[in-house]
Parts: sequence; structure tokens; C-alpha cells
Amino acid sequence: MNARPVGSPSRSPSPTHAQRLLAIYLNDHLAGASSGVSLIRRMARTHRGTPAGPPLAELAEQIAEDRESLREIMTALDVPAQWPRVVVGRLAEKAGRLKLNGHLVSRSPLSDVLELEAMRIGVQGKAELWQSLGILAETADHLDRAAVDRLLTRARQQAAVLDGLHDEAARRSLTSASPSAPAPASTSASSSGSPSAPARRDRGPSRRTRWA
Repeated sequence: MNARPVGSPSRSPSPTHAQRLLAIYLNDHLAGASSGVSLIRRMARTHRGTPAGPPLAELAEQIAEDRESLREIMTALDVPAQWPRVVVGRLAEKAGRLKLNGHLVSRSPLSDVLELEAMRIGVQGKAELWQSLGILAETADHLDRAAVDRLLTRARQQAAVLDGLHDEAARRSLTSASPSAPAPASTSASSSGSPSAPARRDRGPSRRTRWA
């Protein structure tokens, strides 16, 4: 009897088994997408009328469109949506609102930081999904590789927007310096010879999105 060579690659899963794994994978991401849509829409409503409102509203629209794209891909791949998983994802998002933020019954500036971090993790996971589907598109006739690549590019752009919003929220809530406070004027030495206060270096106008 011939022994199996050491280090030989394991056999690929059967088509049926691979389809089952694909169904689990895509439904997990669909559940995550549904909770992400719920969260980003709530964030957009919370900050409506503030400078952060427009970018959050645009993100909410894009992320909802991405979820629809995922559903279309699942249909093309003959993968049915498992709605109990989606419901569990929505419940998990609602439960996440109970996370301590320093206030018992109201929002605090820390709520913005935590929610943006959660959205950033979700968008990164979505980018990984599009990367995986790009690999699948190399052999799957029903997947448009160019369309998947466009979704991946948009996910990376969404992550960059979230990074900027997160940094501003963290600066506002976790540091004592107010981003809108003017730089203190430098004072010259008095006639008594007391040292002057150090002048703060002018870094130019801030381009960061400021939260309410």
C-alpha cells in the first residue's frame, strides 16, 4: 500500500460541502450587515443637524446599498438567506446600546467613540468579505469580479471616513483640549523680567469634521 506523501495538500471540500460553508459564511456577514445598517442609521439620526450628520447619512445610505449587493450576490450564488441569523444580529446591535459609557440613561461623548469603533470593525469585516468574494469570482461564473472590486474600494473609503470621525470624537471626549478653542496669545516678558508663556505653534486650520 502506498503511503501518503508527507506534506501533501489536503483534498478540497466536495461541492456540496463547499456550498454549505459558503452559505454559513455569507449569512454570517448578512447578519452583521443588518446590525451595521441599524447602527449607522441610528448614529446618523442622532447627529442630524451637526457637522457630522452629512457624512454619517451618506455612510448609512452606502452601507444599506452594500447589504443589498450582498443579498444579490447570495441570490446569484443560490445561497438562501437565513433570517433567524439576521434577527440575532439585530438583537445583538440593540444589546450593544446597553454598554456602559459613563452615563446611566443618556448618551455621552464616549458613546460616539464606541459606536464609531464598532462601525469601523464592521466595515473592515465587510472589506474582508469582498476580498474573499473576489477570490471566488475567479472560478464562479455568476460573480462579476469588477463589481466586487468596486465594493472593496468603497469599503476602504468608508473606513477612512470612519477613522476621521473616530479621531475627532476621541479627541473631543478623551482629552481636555477643546478642538474649537483658540490658541492662547503669547505674552512678552514684563518689565519686571518675568518669563513669557510659551507660544503654541500654529498648525493651520483644522480639516477634521467636528461633532456636536
